[in-house]
Amino acid sequence: MFQSDLLKNIQSIDIKDYSYELPEERIAKYPLPQRDQSKLLIYKNGHIQDEFFNNLVNHLPKDALLVFNNTKVIHARLLFQRESGAKIEIFCLEPDNQVDYQIAFGDNKTSTWKCLVGNAKRWKNDLLHKEINTPKGKVILTAALKHKSSDYNMIAFSWDNESLVFAEVLHFAGVLPLPPYLNREADNDDENRYQTVYAKHQGSVAAPTAGLHFTEEIITQLQKAQFGMANVTLHVGAGTFKPIKSEKLETHEMHQEFVNVTKETIIQILQKIKSHHPIVAVGTTSVRTLESLYWYGVQIIEKKAKPYMQISQWIPYETHEEIPALQSMEAILTYMQNEQLDTISGDTQIIIAPGYTFKLVDALITNFHQPENTLILLIAACVGDDWRKIYKHALNNQYRFLSYGDSSLLHLVKN
Repeated sequence: MFQSDLLKNIQSIDIKDYSYELPEERIAKYPLPQRDQSKLLIYKNGHIQDEFFNNLVNHLPKDALLVFNNTKVIHARLLFQRESGAKIEIFCLEPDNQVDYQIAFGDNKTSTWKCLVGNAKRWKNDLLHKEINTPKGKVILTAALKHKSSDYNMIAFSWDNESLVFAEVLHFAGVLPLPPYLNREADNDDENRYQTVYAKHQGSVAAPTAGLHFTEEIITQLQKAQFGMANVTLHVGAGTFKPIKSEKLETHEMHQEFVNVTKETIIQILQKIKSHHPIVAVGTTSVRTLESLYWYGVQIIEKKAKPYMQISQWIPYETHEEIPALQSMEAILTYMQNEQLDTISGDTQIIIAPGYTFKLVDALITNFHQPENTLILLIAACVGDDWRKIYKHALNNQYRFLSYGDSSLLHLVKN
């Protein structure tokens, strides 16, 4: 199939074809008492097997490299009250104008962020103030609305204690943002359970939920069994919950998310490709990061790459020379060595839908996702029409769905 035909086919996907009935009672509203006691559905070569997550190590492909997303969920919800009594909610999405997340979190006086605003009609562009308690005493946090757009509001935050950096201010002032479909406020248990045990880099407004099942004990088991483990960072944005409102995929604008990958991880991936060993992505965010890396390597080879990686949603379906994964990843490593870079970072909008040819990923660990959204399309790209058989089996066998739900290990059906 010519790339132009592939692009047309992808864009003409009817979203209603990726729907299923998800009863409200099947949505896991709370985590299980133990992370690794969740069910694990294993799909391979068209066959389904039921297991528990604490036996994951026995079902992974031999010599696999597991790739984890080590992002950390931030207290992104900030609740203010105007003098009139109106309550305003500010939801922090990402720093302004491609400012590095760590730089933004290190701001010690002011920090400007792209945000969503709840009850925005009641905010008359006056300054909002919030008193917060910190180990360094009471601090006044101020929010000023700088700019409005159809997608977000630009808000400048300032605070009256320069010994506190913005990461600390956000931690003490904000609230953990649980997914909207849980229909409840975060409690003390969520502070721990809505983070992976390996979370490291702050920036997500939603957890990479496939990783929530892992415990320190399972990670130790993986190490003893000599599985490779690598980390990438993709800061999950609120767009992950965004439904596809259009009938066809063509008019859906994929959300953009920040990605950061170290040279060490690039080298680990290269070693697995050279030895023909499988790569297992822990979560859809790791899939999107890995496949975006491949297309960044293609951009480097085609001399279209920018220092700040930018992967648009339709790049995989445009016309490109057929480039092996090994060549793409070698191009990235050479580029990093020439530029003396320890990490590469950028944004990805990649959309992975049925018809996509996977370049790096061989298997996926993931939860069960909402109907008619981009994550279901990604699952269908992994396993073809069997996604329906998998989800029907999960519904018929009392699997728990969505963020706090059960897990699956899906071996990809390669085109």
